[in-house]
Amino acid sequence: MLHENDLIQIKERGSETALVHEQIQFFKDGFPFLPLTKAATVGDGIIRLAEQDLTDKVAVFETRAAEGEITLLKFVPASGAATRMFKSLFTFLDEGKKDKSVDEFFEKLTSFAFYDDLKDVMATDHHDISTVAPEVIADYFLTEKGLGYGNLPKGLLKFHSYPTKARTPLEEHLVEGALYANAGQRAHLHFTVSPEHRDKFEKLVVEVLPAYESMFGVKYFVSFSEQKASTDTIAVNMDNTPFREKDDTLLFRPAGHGALLENLAVLEADLIFIKNVDNVVPDHLKETTVTYKKALAGVLLEVQARIFDFQSKLETQPDESLLAELHTFFLHELSVSPPETFETWSETEKIAYFRTKLERPLRVCGMVENVGEPGGGPFWADNADGSASLQIVESAQVDMQNDEQKGIFQNATHFNPVDLVCAMKNRHGQSYQLKEFRDPQTGFISSKSKDGKELKAQELPGLWNGAMANWNTLFVEVPLITFNPVKTVNDLLREQHQ
Repeated sequence: MLHENDLIQIKERGSETALVHEQIQFFKDGFPFLPLTKAATVGDGIIRLAEQDLTDKVAVFETRAAEGEITLLKFVPASGAATRMFKSLFTFLDEGKKDKSVDEFFEKLTSFAFYDDLKDVMATDHHDISTVAPEVIADYFLTEKGLGYGNLPKGLLKFHSYPTKARTPLEEHLVEGALYANAGQRAHLHFTVSPEHRDKFEKLVVEVLPAYESMFGVKYFVSFSEQKASTDTIAVNMDNTPFREKDDTLLFRPAGHGALLENLAVLEADLIFIKNVDNVVPDHLKETTVTYKKALAGVLLEVQARIFDFQSKLETQPDESLLAELHTFFLHELSVSPPETFETWSETEKIAYFRTKLERPLRVCGMVENVGEPGGGPFWADNADGSASLQIVESAQVDMQNDEQKGIFQNATHFNPVDLVCAMKNRHGQSYQLKEFRDPQTGFISSKSKDGKELKAQELPGLWNGAMANWNTLFVEVPLITFNPVKTVNDLLREQHQ
């Protein structure tokens, strides 16, 4: 199936032949569905913080950060192109077809943060934006003739207007970094970007950083990385044979945000905040987001301290009372149910089980009330070792032909807005090997096309789904106002972005 030249190509990409064979096998066998036990709800897998709890958790985090005991980092996946934001506008430009969203775009054009830039770039070619045809405006907005927004990543688009300037999502994340990912007046941020746009990100940072450092009295440390070509997955024909380009080489495709696990794994920080690039709001709405980010971190720090304490005690006094305490801790605080046969295990087997479960990365995930947005939801799910634990689950992972499983999925009261705080070091300060805690059985297969030919593509286990399946996980309810994604350009007209 693979030729000698294929093996050379695989090696040159930095990939492994064994992994390529494994991917082809997944195409043949498919990925197994994840068995859901029940939806996680408030009081049963999702923590709701009362007002005093919220204050206390924020204080825990702020104290540790102020004392310089912990290093912080904000991780922002920012490589995705914004093309899908402008789908209707592209249809209008290419085919002349209008829909309600296109009409709204032109009617409220002056309300967008990028309006002045668009007006100025059109004026250089002697076009008056107030009188010119909509087709001309769309052309200057989307293509390299003008702003070129149709080919830029979301992180570089003007989202929000302020009295003196407009801000991009990258800048809003810099502001957020100063407000909660700031330890000792040092704010570390890391953006994953696409290679073709990296220079634009770096240029913008150089331009704006002095102003934000002055505004917040912080020193920024901003770094970038790109999704590695070695994480791309092979594409196959509909009969599961390798898909070949016109020059007979293999086709590899980016493997989704799960590929960013490798980017995340090499970062050095005690706490890492993860948030999508388009989920930002203007300053007047940031307070709630900042408060809950700090609270999530406070929850994590308290639970982490308990985990480290249990690990220490297991080394010195692993008696029956400690095992009973651990059982309660996992069941009621970490939401991990042991295998059905757990009670019949010997003391040695129970100690080994608890040691394995404690020695894992830790994450606290914000969950908002389900309002019909697409995305992963919080569930209790069965694990390969017979235990059950909290998982963020996408619909593609669920057997929707099974009425019981479909019912459980549809009963989700909350969903994941990609709002995570992660701890990836053990109690000795050593980083975990994150790949060891991924569930490789949780990938995705989708249908695509290339040069008019159908193909099947494969995504790695999602970064906050299967890639973190074997982490210790807590879910905490956060207000809906903390989730304000921009999926289409007209979302910027919502009051949360004005």
